[in-house]
Amino acid sequence: MRMAVLIAVVTTCLAARAGNDTPAVTPTAIDVRSEDLLNQPPAANWVSYNGDYSGRRYSGLSEINPGNLSGLRAEWVFHASNSKRLEVTPVVVNGMMLVTAGNDASALDARTGRVVWHHSWPISEGLIDDASGHLNRGVAVWHSRVYMETDNAHLLCLDVRSGNLIWDVAYADWNKNYGATSAPLVIKDKVLVGTSGGDDGVRGFLAAYDAMSGKLAWRFWTIPGPGEFGSSSWPGKLYLHGGGTTWMPGTYDPQLNTIYWGTSNPAPDFEGGVRPGDDLYTDCVLALDPDTGKLKWYFQFTPHDLFDYDAVETPILIDAAFQGVERKLLVQANRNGYIYVLDRTNGKFLSATRFVEKLNWAKEIDPQGRPVRTGIEPTATGTRVCPGYAGATNWFAPSYNESTHSVYFMALEECETYFFKPQTFQEGRGYYSTGVKRIPGETSQKVLVAFNLDTNSIVWKYPQVGGGHSSGGTMATAGGLVFFGDDGGSFEAVEAQTGKPLWHFNTGQDMSASPMSYAVAGKQYVAIAAGSDIFSFKLP
Repeated sequence: MRMAVLIAVVTTCLAARAGNDTPAVTPTAIDVRSEDLLNQPPAANWVSYNGDYSGRRYSGLSEINPGNLSGLRAEWVFHASNSKRLEVTPVVVNGMMLVTAGNDASALDARTGRVVWHHSWPISEGLIDDASGHLNRGVAVWHSRVYMETDNAHLLCLDVRSGNLIWDVAYADWNKNYGATSAPLVIKDKVLVGTSGGDDGVRGFLAAYDAMSGKLAWRFWTIPGPGEFGSSSWPGKLYLHGGGTTWMPGTYDPQLNTIYWGTSNPAPDFEGGVRPGDDLYTDCVLALDPDTGKLKWYFQFTPHDLFDYDAVETPILIDAAFQGVERKLLVQANRNGYIYVLDRTNGKFLSATRFVEKLNWAKEIDPQGRPVRTGIEPTATGTRVCPGYAGATNWFAPSYNESTHSVYFMALEECETYFFKPQTFQEGRGYYSTGVKRIPGETSQKVLVAFNLDTNSIVWKYPQVGGGHSSGGTMATAGGLVFFGDDGGSFEAVEAQTGKPLWHFNTGQDMSASPMSYAVAGKQYVAIAAGSDIFSFKLP
């Protein structure tokens, strides 16, 4: 068993070193019950990747607001020594912050950034593509247990009091091209996990494990097997390499008892001839029963995808009036350049709104929610396609403000040249059937976008200064702010209603993570990872 390095367990010593009378974090006091995970919006505690099950990334804290924002300052910085690019969103429970870097997990005192414990797990050799970067987006917590995925798709269960390993399950070890980059999601007494590798010829799935024992409860395959509905797209054994991975956390509606989870692109990426038809269930949002893993409904954003337009972007769950009718909505800003509104009770398509200027693969979205294609596709000599390979948006988090009725997300204006060349599947290699190139002289730009549900339209845009290469997400707050990682290496805040820029802090590093907020002893903090560091901010 690999044991955690226990840096500090005597909480009185931590309090003394912190230099104040506020009690230090007490790991033994942490007990995250299933009902605690139902709280929304998050306030003092940020208990999961998106803060709560809805995916809104809306903090109920309002101490930090436009009137005092100018006083916001960096309170502490935690440096991760084993990663140059953190993509983690911290989880905070009762003053303890839990973060990941590579395959390591750390517990920090959320007031000071001091390390409470550190669990080390070696990085894996021989991985390819995304998994070879050893990226990790965070943990899930249930009772006194911490769950994380490793780069080679192991699910680890740690003791929150010490960081010691309780159990380890390898959940995708039959194809060497599998990896994992996500944060798990706990629903009831199960831990849900997915994999990366959709570009590398794996068969996608979502799996649920018993949170106590680590025993497999169910597995939903996103690529149908022979004889199953949708299998006509996957002749022969292609279903074993069809992609459709589940590499970002989904969301959950406890009233409907339904999970909503996005799937990635089909494989091979740019060769559609070998996979005829719609290629289910790639580029979909899946509505699943959390108890059994059974499919309730699905909606496919980009049928027969030829452009790598994954649909793993967060499916935001919103209860609101839309076009004059009170509905349970699911909203997703999709990588293909449209933001979609669905009825989440049944998957009915309600609307799709284009949010980027550079879009040439489709003319429009028809009344059934299917794209009307332009006929553009990858070719042997190269074809200009917009959006490009990174998508019009991507995995970085969107957010939703309850008072403005607006969704906030980062968009990318970019086109690239797509190429096509047939390829056969091989373990240890990508399965793209060639690739993409930047277009000489073509400009790329990130834009912060606000989409309003009342008007079903884009209400403002905030163009970014930079090369369009960042991956910083957003968070909305009850203080009327939107925090986000901008394209110039700064942590920034704008006014939620208007998009007016109000504050920024230059981290000096690229942003590849999404922000969160928490409170300790009644004081609000906001935190984000930048480069290899985690920054936490508060008012004086």
